[in-house]
Amino acid sequence: MVEFDARERHARTPAHETALACLAAGIEAAHPARAVERTVSLDGERLRVADETYDLDAFDTLVVLGAGKAVAGLTRALERLLGDRLDEGCVVVDAPPEPPLERVGHVVGEHPVPGDGSVRGARRVLDIARECDESTLVLAPLTGGGSALLAAPAEDLSLADVRDVTESLLAAGADVAELNAVRKHCSAVKGGLLARACAPATVVSLLVSDVVGDDPAVIASGPTVPDPTTFGDAVDVLDRYGVSASAVRAHLERGRDGATAETPNADDPAFDRTTTHVLASGRTALEAARETAAARGYTPCLLSASVEGEAREAGRFHAAVASEVYESGQPVAPPAVLLSGGECTVTVRGDGVGGPNAEFALAAALDVESGVVVGSGDTDGRDGSTDVAGVLVDAGTVTDPREARAALADNDSHTYLDARGALLRTSRTGTNVNDLRVVVCEGDDSPR
Repeated sequence: MVEFDARERHARTPAHETALACLAAGIEAAHPARAVERTVSLDGERLRVADETYDLDAFDTLVVLGAGKAVAGLTRALERLLGDRLDEGCVVVDAPPEPPLERVGHVVGEHPVPGDGSVRGARRVLDIARECDESTLVLAPLTGGGSALLAAPAEDLSLADVRDVTESLLAAGADVAELNAVRKHCSAVKGGLLARACAPATVVSLLVSDVVGDDPAVIASGPTVPDPTTFGDAVDVLDRYGVSASAVRAHLERGRDGATAETPNADDPAFDRTTTHVLASGRTALEAARETAAARGYTPCLLSASVEGEAREAGRFHAAVASEVYESGQPVAPPAVLLSGGECTVTVRGDGVGGPNAEFALAAALDVESGVVVGSGDTDGRDGSTDVAGVLVDAGTVTDPREARAALADNDSHTYLDARGALLRTSRTGTNVNDLRVVVCEGDDSPR
């Protein structure tokens, strides 16, 4: 179970306790082990994934190849289910699996910016993929974080080139789809190229989505699915954010001009024997949070599962909706819990410390009124590059609006909120879906 540090201090009122309970329920529901329990089963030698069935007797070899921040838990659940039917494999993780994996190897890579481990892991995955043949069944667990962890630069690019363009686009506020359009076209494994390396094997992708809309081509930069983006799209992203990245730009422009082969699209024979399944996503977390709010006597209201854009603007919007709840009873009357998911971004202009959830919550705290509690967290337990899962704020968090606005201007929401005991810390959650936001609006009939 997910436990927040200093829970008793944070859960000082029923509203605060409800916000924490909703966040914890969402994270727990999105755990890979729960996802496998819900969607994957084994009946004799018949493996069922959602509505598809795979006859294990039809294959000589069963391999696991994958990457992501939640891939260890997903792989461990597959090991428990399949046991000695698994022959080999490799997954690229962001930390040593605890407990260790039993049958599938691992390489520790780096996130959010790829490093030497990410390259070693990608090369090991590709080496195994190239040994597969038509009698091989490949299970490909892929989760958020896989883009950085599975990094095999294209032949004319270095790891430093890929790292620099990744850092520049993240700092400029590029969203994950834009970032991945570039990364896929700088890679030897992303954008369907892992599926091409595995062909003619049967490839079953098992995805835990951390992207809005759950597009398999965006999750982990789509190593096993067709790529709808082009070199030209990637060049457009660099132009949009004013990123120079000379080596990467030259590589992408060569591809745009036809000197380099495009990533495989839906007509490519590499996908003749592939299927894709999304086992868990941000909606999984939202549904669990909704059920928790209702069970605690609040009326839940899902605002959106697809909130994107600047985190601070999203925070102001959620505070405005909470005000509307009190002023007009719309979109729901109090006591209520407003819920949203998605992936907000931060355009870095200052020198401070903070992540999207901290900026969201601090901006909301500037405007919320008495009776409102706002909880916001990253389901992987790390808000951006910080060491916290998220934030819990209320109308009393901000006592000096000028100081709070100065912290936002310097992208220093983490420091400001830490000084006020508002940061939520938890151990590694083992999952990674969208951010989860909970706005509790107390009322005369609130549970006590």
